[in-house]
Amino acid sequence: MDALGSLLPPMAGSGDVANSQELQKLLIDEKMRCEHHKANYQTLKAEHIRLQEEYTKLQDELKRLLVEKQTVHEKFQFLLAEYREELLGKTQELERLKTQVLTPQKLELLKAQIQQELESPMTERYRKLENEVEKYRTEYNKLRYEHTFLKSEFEHQKEEHARILEEKKIKYEAEIARLEKDKEELRNQLLSVDPTRDSKRVEVLSREKAQLYQKLKGLEAEVAELRAERDNCGAQAESVQRIQVRQLAEMQTLTRSLEAEKKSAEQQIDRVEKELQMSHEQNILLTSKLHKSEREVNSLTAKVEELKHSHKLEVTNVKLEAARTKSEAERERNKIQSEMDGLLSDNEILKAAVERHKVLLVEKDRELIRKVQAAKEEVFEKIAALQDEKLELENRLADLEKMKLEQDTWRQTEKDQYEEKLRVVQLAEESSKKELQRLRLKIQQQAMQAEELEEKKRESGDLKQQIQDMQLQVASLSQSENDLLDSNQKLKETIERLRQECQNARTQAEKAQLETEKTLEYKRIEWLEEKHMLTQRITEKEEKYNEAKNKLCRAAVAQKKRKTLNDNKQRRMQEKLQLLEAKIEELEKENHVLNRQNVSYEEYVRLQKRLKELQRRHNEFRSLILNPNIPSLGPAGVMSSSALPPGPEVSFPLLQEEQHQRELSLLRKRLEELETTQRKQLQELAPSRERVAVGAYRDLARNKTAEEGGAQGEDSK
Repeated sequence: MDALGSLLPPMAGSGDVANSQELQKLLIDEKMRCEHHKANYQTLKAEHIRLQEEYTKLQDELKRLLVEKQTVHEKFQFLLAEYREELLGKTQELERLKTQVLTPQKLELLKAQIQQELESPMTERYRKLENEVEKYRTEYNKLRYEHTFLKSEFEHQKEEHARILEEKKIKYEAEIARLEKDKEELRNQLLSVDPTRDSKRVEVLSREKAQLYQKLKGLEAEVAELRAERDNCGAQAESVQRIQVRQLAEMQTLTRSLEAEKKSAEQQIDRVEKELQMSHEQNILLTSKLHKSEREVNSLTAKVEELKHSHKLEVTNVKLEAARTKSEAERERNKIQSEMDGLLSDNEILKAAVERHKVLLVEKDRELIRKVQAAKEEVFEKIAALQDEKLELENRLADLEKMKLEQDTWRQTEKDQYEEKLRVVQLAEESSKKELQRLRLKIQQQAMQAEELEEKKRESGDLKQQIQDMQLQVASLSQSENDLLDSNQKLKETIERLRQECQNARTQAEKAQLETEKTLEYKRIEWLEEKHMLTQRITEKEEKYNEAKNKLCRAAVAQKKRKTLNDNKQRRMQEKLQLLEAKIEELEKENHVLNRQNVSYEEYVRLQKRLKELQRRHNEFRSLILNPNIPSLGPAGVMSSSALPPGPEVSFPLLQEEQHQRELSLLRKRLEELETTQRKQLQELAPSRERVAVGAYRDLARNKTAEEGGAQGEDSK
């Protein structure tokens, strides 16, 4: 512009100045416009450079995305093939597990069969033992009834013998007194009459005297025989009582042994039920594993479908992007040709990115190797757990074999005990039968020997029948032993089956090891679910176990209560037997005292009347004391108390207490007077008191034996 101004010719005057000013303005405007265009050009150039850089970046990103898409597609194809193979393996394993797993119907049938096989011999044995206990109980009740009957019969016969002895003694004493009177009369007659005249009469009287003396000796011998027979009967009764006490103790020991056998059988049933429960739990675990594998297959199929759908969406998106990029590439092909040099530099950048991606791939491979190593470690832990389970099963097998040996030894000892008990029972029965037969022979007359022989024959037949019954019991015990051996064989078969299942589980674990390397992340979640389910089941089983334990404790408490009741009954029966024995001894002592003392019949009648009179007076005295309508305590006292003048409230209970004290003092005086009179009467009746008490004791003993016999019959029923 300066050059242009210098080239223009100078103008004259003010017009030239104005033109020069306008030209200056135009030049300034042009300068401003040029500066503006220059700035716009610079901004456009910078924007163009920036857009070119963005374009190159987008081209690089597009190529990278295409490469990543290709790699993702290849990975997807590879994973799809792997998942298809895994799905086929899972379906095959699922079919195999479906064929192996027991259905609930088969499990129930197997459980019912095992329970029936185990319960049938035990129930049969329990029923036989119950029958045997019932038979021994009936025999014990029969022996006890016979004992009470023989005891009452013995007491009755003893009383009869005592009464006959007393009557004969009184009669013989009366005859002796009469003979002494006759002797005195004859002596007086002899003194008053000539002895030569009555010589024949004296001879006759001497002969009669000799005959009477012989008769007296015979009667004394008979009395001695009766006393000896009475003593013998008492000794026999005591021996029978001792034998029955011994039999009672044997019966009690036998009942205890039967209760112990019953408890052992119940414990064995509980053990078998626990084993069945464990097998059921193992079956439940296998079914849960099957369901888990089914869920895994379903989840894998769902994931495959999701991957297919996502792949289709990605393919469509890539196609759209490819079409858009193709149109853009056609529009900008010329620009791309001019920028090939830039692409070469970009190629180098891409190579660096590829190397970086290789490093990332190496790191990812390391992570995958680390994950696979962790999965292998978890699988090894599973194998160790399975080996621990195998050791536990082997320990259980050893325990079962020990239990079998213990059961065999226990069965042998039980068999020996039963044989010894059989011999003891046979000896006891023979001795009891002989003692009863001897008592009956001595109690009855000699004319009943033929009937006793027939009874012996029948008793021998009964003993033979009992021996046959015992032989049948021994045969039943051998049968139960064979049944237990069969059950042991079945338990061995179940153990072999469990071993096979362990081997199958081991093979499954090896297969699972290969499968867990592929599906590690999914397995972790499912293992957590399985752990939660197992904890819930363990808590449920513990609750059931606690309930069963409480039931067993309640049953044990009830059994202890029943045992204490039976022990109390037995103790009461023993106390009654001891009381009866003491009463029998007292009666025998009183009988000896009566035999030593010679009491006349008239004195006995007089004392009995006096005893009745004293009893009547005693009853009147008791009615007088126990009667609530005593004059001192009757309504008259109330009338007098109500007729008193009204005073303070405290005076009324004081008056009542004073009146009560006066009445008590009167009663004490009357009681002391009656006590002095009774002492005098008892001192007068001291020699005859024992004889009167003997009769009362006899009546009481007879009544008590009858009542105890009835009570024992009711207990046995």
